[in-house]
Amino acid sequence: MNTPRSIPPWDAAPTAPAATATPAADAHGSGSGSESLRWVPASQLTQQHKPQILAHLLSLDMADRIRRFGHAASDERIAHYVDAMDFDADALVGVFDRRLRLGALVHLAFSQADGDRTGTAEFGISVLPRLRGRGVGALLFEHAMTLARNRGVHTLLIHLARDNAPMLSIVQRAGATVDFEGSDAMATVQLPADTLGSQIQELIDRRAAEFDYRLKSNVLRISPAGWPGSL
Repeated sequence: MNTPRSIPPWDAAPTAPAATATPAADAHGSGSGSESLRWVPASQLTQQHKPQILAHLLSLDMADRIRRFGHAASDERIAHYVDAMDFDADALVGVFDRRLRLGALVHLAFSQADGDRTGTAEFGISVLPRLRGRGVGALLFEHAMTLARNRGVHTLLIHLARDNAPMLSIVQRAGATVDFEGSDAMATVQLPADTLGSQIQELIDRRAAEFDYRLKSNVLRISPAGWPGSL
């Protein structure tokens, strides 16, 4: 059976490559209570962002690690996961805050057979507490669905904890079917084919995120504190 690559169980010997697993609590969970956002700068991540990705994941507390990886991932396991990321085969997207710290991370792991994508991908997300409560998770899920559609994906899989009510709400609003087994859940979202509109939307989002990153970089050169606010 061809399935997206996933992070091994905590007691398994390290294997590569690793990829997405259970999403952490989404931005509609407890957080700052600030006004909901209508857009987030979703930046495409590359090999050069590995230090920021590692710092982001290591900052997750144990409860969020369980929600993100499906188990209490140790620092060593997280480091192995980041080291094994394949930025050519998968899509990684991040939201940088005003100090260019990675506040949210999405990993789309594409299922492959004989080197070709099979039309299935797995979605994983983590959002740090300071960005929660503003719709960041929902916006990133919408962005991920666009990325997946534009890469020929028709089925998106999301492993999550049964008690992750915010993420369950997001995927159910997207029309997911959800199967529960014990404390775990598997959500499946069927995606439409890409269109000219979805391709243009991805391009616009990418260019806007690139501009946002350059602007924040320039502000940091002037003021180490960056601009006011979390984003």
